[in-house]
Amino acid sequence: MAVKETNYNYVSYLWDEEEAANMAGDEVALLIYRSNLLGADLRLTNYGGGNTSCKVNQIDPLTGLETEVMWVKGSGGDLGTLKKSGLAALYVDRLRSLKNIYRGVEHEDEMVALFNHCIYDLDSKAPSIDTPLHGFLPFKHIDHLHPDAAIAIAAAKDGKKITEELFGGTVGWVEWKKPGFELGLQLKACLDANPGIRGIMLGSHGLFTWGDTAYESYVSTLDVIEKCSEYLNQNYGRKGPIFGGQKIESQSEEIRKKQAAAIAPTLRGLCSTKQQMIGHFTDDVRVLEFINSNDLSRLAPMGTSCPDHFLRTKISPLVLELDSDADLSDAASIRASLTPSFEAYRQMYTNYYETCKHPDSPTIRDTNPVVILYPGIGMFTFAKDKQTARVAAEFYINAINVMKGAEAVSEYTSLPHQEAFNIEYWLLEEAKLQRMPKPKPLTGKIALVTGSAGGIGKAIAKKFASEGAVVVLNDMNADRLEGTVSEFETQFGKDTVASVTLNVTHSADIELAFTKAALAFGGIDIVVNNAGISISKTIADHTEKDWDLLYDVLVKGQFFITQAASNMMKKQGTGGDIINVVSKNALVSGPNNAGYGSAKAAQLHLSRLNAAELGADGIRVNAVNPDAVISDSNIWAGGWAEGRAKAYGVTVEELPAYYAKRTLLNQIILPEDIANACFAFVGGLMNKSTGNMLNVDGGVAMAFVR
Repeated sequence: MAVKETNYNYVSYLWDEEEAANMAGDEVALLIYRSNLLGADLRLTNYGGGNTSCKVNQIDPLTGLETEVMWVKGSGGDLGTLKKSGLAALYVDRLRSLKNIYRGVEHEDEMVALFNHCIYDLDSKAPSIDTPLHGFLPFKHIDHLHPDAAIAIAAAKDGKKITEELFGGTVGWVEWKKPGFELGLQLKACLDANPGIRGIMLGSHGLFTWGDTAYESYVSTLDVIEKCSEYLNQNYGRKGPIFGGQKIESQSEEIRKKQAAAIAPTLRGLCSTKQQMIGHFTDDVRVLEFINSNDLSRLAPMGTSCPDHFLRTKISPLVLELDSDADLSDAASIRASLTPSFEAYRQMYTNYYETCKHPDSPTIRDTNPVVILYPGIGMFTFAKDKQTARVAAEFYINAINVMKGAEAVSEYTSLPHQEAFNIEYWLLEEAKLQRMPKPKPLTGKIALVTGSAGGIGKAIAKKFASEGAVVVLNDMNADRLEGTVSEFETQFGKDTVASVTLNVTHSADIELAFTKAALAFGGIDIVVNNAGISISKTIADHTEKDWDLLYDVLVKGQFFITQAASNMMKKQGTGGDIINVVSKNALVSGPNNAGYGSAKAAQLHLSRLNAAELGADGIRVNAVNPDAVISDSNIWAGGWAEGRAKAYGVTVEELPAYYAKRTLLNQIILPEDIANACFAFVGGLMNKSTGNMLNVDGGVAMAFVR
C-alpha cells in the first residue's frame, strides 16, 4: 500500500500504518478502523452522523459459493465508537435487484422493509435509510460524511458552480433529495454521467467519497474536505465582515457565566411545559461570533440545512430579546418578560406543522425551542437528557459553521420548510423514535445530594442516576469526591455527572453548588439534605464548639441548602422535591446524645415547617429517618462509634449486631435502603405527599409516630 505524504492544515491525519497492517486482509476490520478515525475528528463529521461501508467477497452459507457482501453502518450509532455489532451486512446483488420492483419516489419508504430480504449476516444491525446510497455505487470502500466545510459549499446558493470550479469537475453534484432509495439511484446516475469522478456533493446535505481500499477512501475523504476548508478560509472576509460584522460586544467570561446561571432555570421552566428538560450552556467563541453579529436576525430564522442538524435543533432557534447586562435578580419579572417570546415560538412551530403536515403525519411534537440564543452571553440547548442537549449544541455550532462558510463564498440557503418537515416528521423517523426505550422515572430530573461522595449520600446519588436523573456530586473531601466522580462517569457516563466541593456551612460554597447545577444542567429538581456529622458525649462533656458544629452542619446547613434549592425551583416554576435525611434520634431519646439528637429533632420539625411554606409552589418536603447505617459512613469516624458503643455497654465491633438485634426485623440497615426510601418519595408515585417522614430503621418501636 502506497502511503500518501500528508500535510493537512484543516483536518487530522490519524492513519497508523502499523496498526492498519495488523488488519491486512480483513476489510471489515479496516472499515471499522477507518470509521473510528473519521468519527474522531468533528471537522469531518458530527456525532451520530454519516455512514461508511465496504464490499467484500464472502461465502454464501446457503450455496457455498462466493458472493459480494456490503458491510455498512447500520441504523443509529456513531462512527467514532462504531464496532462490528453496529454494522449491517447485506447481499449486494439482492439489494440492487430491488430496483426491479421499485414503484417510484412516492413509494420509496416501502423499500426499507425490503432491505430485510437482503440481509447476509442475521446477527448484524438493522440497515439504515442510507443503505442504497452505498449499495448502488460500485466502489469497495465508501464514506458519506457531513463535514461543515463541505456542507457550507453544498448549502451555498452557488454551491453547484463552486463545486465544479473548485474540483475541476472531479466531484459530482446531486441536488437536495432526502435520504432513501431514490437518492441512491441519483448517486448512481451522477456517477454514470461523470465517470472517473472522485466524489459527489449532495446539495444542502453532505459528501460522498470513495476508494478501492480503506486507506484510499480515507485519504480521498481528507483531501476533499481539506480542499473545501482551504477554499473557505481563503474567502473569509473577502465579501466583507463575517456575519455582517459585530453588532454587540460579549460580556466578560465571568459575567457570561453569572448571567447564564441566573437565567437558565427560568429558560428551563419555560421549555418544560410538555416534559422536564435538561439544559446545556456554551459560550464557545463560534457561538459568540454569530449571536453578536449584525446578520443574526437574518440568518437565525432561516434554520439549518443538513438533516442531521435540524433533526436535533428544530427548524430554527429562539433568540432572546434581552440585554446582556440585564438585571436578572427578579426571576418573576424576567419570566413574565420572556413568556411572550416563548408563546410566539410555540405558535410559529405550530403554524409550521399545520402548514406542512400530511394526512398521515405523526402528531405534533413538543413546540418549545431546543436552541436558545442570548446575544452577548451564549447559547442554551434543552432536551430530554444531557447528552441530547449537548449534542444539539454541537449540531447548532455545525450549522453556524455552515452559515459562516456559505456566506463567505456565496449566500447561505436553508432547506425549504416543507422539505425540512418531510424529514422531521418522516414516518421512518417516527418509527425510530417509537422504538427508543421508554424514559426512566427520573429522566429529565436534576438531583443534588449533599455529601454524595460516600455512604448514604453516594447510595442515593447512584440510585437516582440509575433511575435516569443527572446528579451534582459534592463533598467537603476533594479527593474522595474525585474518586466518586470517576466511578459515576464509568458507570453512568460523563453526561450524567457534575461535581463541586461543598461545605454546607459556607454560603459561598452553597451558591457555587447551585450555580454549577444551573450551568451544567439548567437548574434543580431534587435536593437531598444528607450531609451530616455526629458527636456522642455526655451533657457534662459537651463543649460549645461541639454544639455549634452540630447545629451549623445539621440545622443551618439544611436550612440554607433548602433556601437555595427552593429559590431555584421557584425560578423554574415546575415544583420539586426536597428530602431531609434525618434520623431515628429525632424521635428517640437516648444517653450521651443531647447535641446530636436535638439537632436531628430540629431537622425534622424544620422539614415540616418548610413543607408548609413551600407547598404553594409545588415543592414537596419530606424526611427519611435512618438508624445505624454503618457502611461507608463518615459519621462513624471521629469517636462517634466509640461513644455509642460506650453508651450501650458494647464494643465497637459489636455495634452492627447490637443495632440489628434491637430492631423488630432484626436487620442491618444499609445505605441502599435509605436510597430506596428517597426514591420512593421522588419516583412519581408520591407526588401528592409532603410533610411526611419515613422510618428506615428495621423497626425501632420507640421511633413509632403514635
